[in-house]
Amino acid sequence: MATKEKFTAVVTLPSDMEVRVARSFHAPRTLVWQAHTVPELMRRWLGYPGWSMPVCEMDVRPGGKFRWRWRSDENGQEFGFFGTFAEVHEPEKLSYDQYYDPGDFALPEGNMSADQPTRIRSTFSEKDGVTTLVTVMAYGSKEARDAAVSTGMTDGMELSYQRLDALFASELGE
Repeated sequence: MATKEKFTAVVTLPSDMEVRVARSFHAPRTLVWQAHTVPELMRRWLGYPGWSMPVCEMDVRPGGKFRWRWRSDENGQEFGFFGTFAEVHEPEKLSYDQYYDPGDFALPEGNMSADQPTRIRSTFSEKDGVTTLVTVMAYGSKEARDAAVSTGMTDGMELSYQRLDALFASELGE
């Protein structure tokens, strides 16, 4: 049996206000799409170990709203994101405006803005059973982008993507 290539997120900064994350998965595009749009699947992979996701609401259509909220298993602190879908082209493209909801989880001052949305654009492409997800996050300023990156968000994305790899292996019976 051949060993599958192990993928990791490739992070670049295409402009002063953007972060681009490209990651491939051994899964069909429709399954990768569902993992990003079906709450029951999202709860299984999105987030850090030690955090649960008690709120995952998704109305995946142009103008539809979403709301995600995580809770620390250790101390009950919560934070999340919310926003509105702008474009939904299943299973190829998803874009939305996302706002940070700090809840009662205190990040150092200035690390995440709750006032400015981040425009998220994700494209899903598949070739030979491998789906590549490219996500571009556009911030309102260079300072907002740098502050978001300083939180370790791209490391957190890769950690979540590793959980997603395990979910796909489980769903595909591997």
